[in-house]
Amino acid sequence: MVVRKLPKTIKQLLEQGSYSAPPLTSITGHVRSIRRQKRCTFALIEDGSTSKGLQAVFKHGVQGEGTGTAMVEKLGQLTFGAGVNVTGRLVESTGPGQDVELVVEGVDGVKVVGRCDPDTYPLQPHHSGASSSSSSGTHSAEYLREHLHLRLRTPGIQHTMRLRAKVKEALEGYLTGEQEFVYVHTPVITGIDAEGGGESFRVGKGEEGEEFFGRPAHLTVSSQLHLEAFQAALGRVYTLAPSFRAERSMTGRHLAEFWMLECEWGGVSQDLDLHGLCTFVEDMLRYTIARVLHSGSDNELHRAAFSQKPWPRITYSEAIHILQQAQPLFTYPPTLGNSLQSEHEKYLAEVHFKSPVFVLDYPRRVKPFYMRVNPRTDMETVACFDLLVPRVGELVGGSVREERYEVLRSSMVDAGLIPSPPPHSPKKPQNPYEWYLDLRRHGSVPHGGFGMGFERLILWLGVGIANIRESVGMPRWKGWMGM
Repeated sequence: MVVRKLPKTIKQLLEQGSYSAPPLTSITGHVRSIRRQKRCTFALIEDGSTSKGLQAVFKHGVQGEGTGTAMVEKLGQLTFGAGVNVTGRLVESTGPGQDVELVVEGVDGVKVVGRCDPDTYPLQPHHSGASSSSSSGTHSAEYLREHLHLRLRTPGIQHTMRLRAKVKEALEGYLTGEQEFVYVHTPVITGIDAEGGGESFRVGKGEEGEEFFGRPAHLTVSSQLHLEAFQAALGRVYTLAPSFRAERSMTGRHLAEFWMLECEWGGVSQDLDLHGLCTFVEDMLRYTIARVLHSGSDNELHRAAFSQKPWPRITYSEAIHILQQAQPLFTYPPTLGNSLQSEHEKYLAEVHFKSPVFVLDYPRRVKPFYMRVNPRTDMETVACFDLLVPRVGELVGGSVREERYEVLRSSMVDAGLIPSPPPHSPKKPQNPYEWYLDLRRHGSVPHGGFGMGFERLILWLGVGIANIRESVGMPRWKGWMGM
């Protein structure tokens, strides 16, 4: 089958050079900058496909001579942010900074298809290099968040959007190409609060208070429980899907709407297989970093991807001991039996190990009900891990799933998710989680998996991204939706 391709992007034109260019080349994009001289005008045109842009050279001569007047008047409509269609000859550039340029001769070679009034356009030329973090000479991150629909045009956010696409492609290459996972679509509207944390958004109530679905419904916090049903049918499965959490934290690593990569597969049964889960996650992330990292990089990410040493693995108890040795550095003192705080996670990854680090075997009471209880610790810990990375803290959380029906049911009762039936009751109590228990009743296969916040991964991989709100095109958080 012959694929009918769209016209080449600026990225493709820059890669091909001038040698194989047709007699005339057309591009459509926005004006990033413009420089006017007596006999010619230079404009940098971008179409979002690359950070470089393509320089267009408009040769018009002196105004008042020949066609110069008409050309100069036409070029007067070229302003920062204007949408243009430009046609000319792609030639080898004689100036520094670019290999090729587009030479436009004649008034018909330029069309302003979308005017942009510089007096009302919220973005200004001297701020056009605005990155994802606030810095001198750029619009502040806070200002750009007030103009989300236009923020997407700034180079920093454009770079982040392209990075998201590359990371997604790399992850899918590893999961489907290297490991033969099946991508599935899990529901966004659910009847359960996946982890029982009570931070889900309620949906489905009509004007008179009736339940649209016949019972309470929520926007999903995690696809994991539904993904386990797919796993029982398909073996190795994953999804990259939106998740929603009524998160009240206003930190630089929390959003109310975010994307999660979640994977489940079989053959993971004993607590010793927890190390197999860690190895899989490390391999996946090394694979991904190697495919999105700029060649020649020599930084923390390069070392994480290409170091011959495996990433450190420690138990939760060992982590608490390390942190207690570092007191009084922390606002929240590290205490055995309590969850790790963000400051603890960052210290372990950034300061102590200076690399990603797996923390294993957390206390049962600080982790969700579905994690497999460790018999070797008197049922006090679960076979789980958190992967902590510099600048972010927790990136991935995973576990061996509890496949033993009675143990799982007991954990769900303890979490208050299901009622404890009266002794000798012949009736099975109905609850939204009954189907999840049913997976253990009928041919349960030992399995495990993990979830990774996609925006947190972008926050780690991105250069200059200081806040998770700049890792996604249209962020939502408590008190703010924007558009």
